[in-house]
Amino acid sequence: MKILITGHKGFIGSNLYAHFRQTEHQVHGYEWGESFPGYNFDLVMHVGAISSTIERDIEKIMRQNYDFTVNLLENCNDRGIPVQFSSSASLYGNNTQFSEDSPLDPKTPYAWSKYLVERYVSTRNWSIPIQIFRYFNVYGPGEDHKGNQASPHHKFRKQFKEHGYIELFKGSENFYRDFIHVSTIVDYHEKFMNMSESGIWNFGTGKSKSFVEVASEISTEHRYIDMPENLKHGYQSYTCADVTKLNKTLSKK
Repeated sequence: MKILITGHKGFIGSNLYAHFRQTEHQVHGYEWGESFPGYNFDLVMHVGAISSTIERDIEKIMRQNYDFTVNLLENCNDRGIPVQFSSSASLYGNNTQFSEDSPLDPKTPYAWSKYLVERYVSTRNWSIPIQIFRYFNVYGPGEDHKGNQASPHHKFRKQFKEHGYIELFKGSENFYRDFIHVSTIVDYHEKFMNMSESGIWNFGTGKSKSFVEVASEISTEHRYIDMPENLKHGYQSYTCADVTKLNKTLSKK
């Protein structure tokens, strides 16, 4: 199979790219700003996007995350190329229910861009499979370039290595996330390649862990700081994927 991976130099994209380069598949990458390689592919894994939850340039986000995606989907549809699209659990906002048909409450421009793509997909009929994956909190190798947007696992390890202690936001004992390793994300993408079903699936573990628990696995030396103002509006206090649909789908394979 000939696969195009958009965002192949980013965190999740680079892990997908590295994995599929070691398989029998032909894999090609694309990054925003490069010359687009065309549509001579059997599958597009569209994981490229501005993923920063603190990015406030709306036009930039809409251009890269929404406009580009809609154009990509339309061209793939015209040519019969299935698409896997990376969405986000940030669409759930501060809700406490996390099944694929739960109410959505996007809080940031990034989350809104993902929501608008999902909504666009839902408003028309497609001749290709479009698989939408709502990633929960992904962590693992390849996060170095993400800075403050890196996972707590990555940031805490870096802080402890550099300073001998870990900085936690005040109230972190009340912040729970569904953390999923990037290798599992890659595995799910690969398993869905052999399925022709369209739809939306949560990619999470179905379990939550507090930030304090994550930090304590690395060190008990903690220092507490105030949460920056630019994070407060879109900050989710709790996520936990309902993986009922995911498990049911994978059980058919």
